[in-house]
Amino acid sequence: MSKRTKGIICIIVSAFCFAMMNTFVRLSGDLPSVQKSFFRNFVAMFIALGVLLRSGGGFRMQKGCLPLHLLRSGLGTLGILCNFYAIDHLVLANASMLNKMSPFFVLVFSFFILKERMQPVQVAIVVTAFVGSLFIIQPVPDNLELFPSLMGFAGGMCAGFAYTMVRAMGLRGERGPFIVFFFSAFSCAVTLPYLLLHFAPMTARQLLMLLGAGLSAAGGQFTITTAYTFAPGREISVYDYTQIIFSTLIGYLVFQQVPDVWSWVGYVLIVGAAIVMFLYNNGKLGKEAQA
Repeated sequence: MSKRTKGIICIIVSAFCFAMMNTFVRLSGDLPSVQKSFFRNFVAMFIALGVLLRSGGGFRMQKGCLPLHLLRSGLGTLGILCNFYAIDHLVLANASMLNKMSPFFVLVFSFFILKERMQPVQVAIVVTAFVGSLFIIQPVPDNLELFPSLMGFAGGMCAGFAYTMVRAMGLRGERGPFIVFFFSAFSCAVTLPYLLLHFAPMTARQLLMLLGAGLSAAGGQFTITTAYTFAPGREISVYDYTQIIFSTLIGYLVFQQVPDVWSWVGYVLIVGAAIVMFLYNNGKLGKEAQA
């Protein structure tokens, strides 16, 4: 099996894990998003700690990465809270798709923060994806799901900023397991005070669902990290959008959810933009290799 095939399999497994995380979050019922976020990251923190200790290198941080870790963790935590709120109030596929705006925000933030150039084709792709998100959000006054949709969009934006910080740390040689551990520990630390003051009693079933969300999130984080060790993002990133297929199927089978026609238009535009970007990146890099 080639490394590229292994990378594709890992990223599809990651997409399934994140779809299951969203499902467990929804199944955990009417609990505060902060409480859900804490348990999700609490489980992931210990799994990341185990991987970190096993990989060696201890808790050594690369020079100059602390501000990037804090920005990544702060915006990443905010993104999770927004995403969990959207999951609780929207069709599962809509919440997942709005969160998948993050790769397009990575392009935008990389342009402004990392000074990475954007070609006209990439600008058009980003604009198309944003137009697609409007079909899902449906910003009209009588839309009762407008606020949850905006929260989902904000979650994707925060995740895009967080991933930009991850990219910046990667360029400085920071280790993936340490990035995951720092983020999980930071998120638990900032949500713990709220949890202690406003803890909502949980049934055994709700606790089990949140533990499932944490295990799924950890599985998603590590399989997507493994995927990118097998193959570069330009070759496999588009397969991450299989999460929309998983979320749509789970939403229908478990919650009897069916997205409306405008949401489907948004899905087509966003996934289409992702596919065009995938083809453009590979074609562009192929031309550079031949030059």
